[in-house]
Amino acid sequence: GHQAVICAGYRPGIIGRTVEMHAAFYSKSAEFDAVFETTVAIGLADFVTRLGSPKNDIWYALGNNKIVGAIAIDGEDLGDGQAHLRWFIVDDEIRGGGTGKLLLRKAIAFCDEQNFRETRLWTFEVLGAARYLYESHGFTLADEHYGDQWGVKILEQEFIRPRPVTN
Repeated sequence: GHQAVICAGYRPGIIGRTVEMHAAFYSKSAEFDAVFETTVAIGLADFVTRLGSPKNDIWYALGNNKIVGAIAIDGEDLGDGQAHLRWFIVDDEIRGGGTGKLLLRKAIAFCDEQNFRETRLWTFEVLGAARYLYESHGFTLADEHYGDQWGVKILEQEFIRPRPVTN
């Protein structure tokens, strides 16, 4: 298929599209509902107001002039030299085609350029393909527990990638 182009920074519609892709995917894969969509929307809208900070950035995949994927690094909310990888999503129509890998690599490169000591992300046990992608890029499972903050009881997982040691 046609490879999406990865771009950085704000683009009109990025909040709406990223929320829409999350809602579409997770309603199917995890039966998440309005609680999840509104939580994503509130968090992402807040984050976009903080894009002026050099510690924060967002990347999106553009295919046929439409946003078909997104990922963000929030370098402020966790503190202590930690980067928070958030809102990683690829549109249903192109999932599995390599766009997710391109987005993840952009985010990781940014974390290393900004010298974060580690990058953390939280995800759900249902996402096997995502777990493989994370582990193949230096993340390891650090913790897992059941949570119901999303309106459905689900196994939440935390992955951590330490900054690579450079000689």
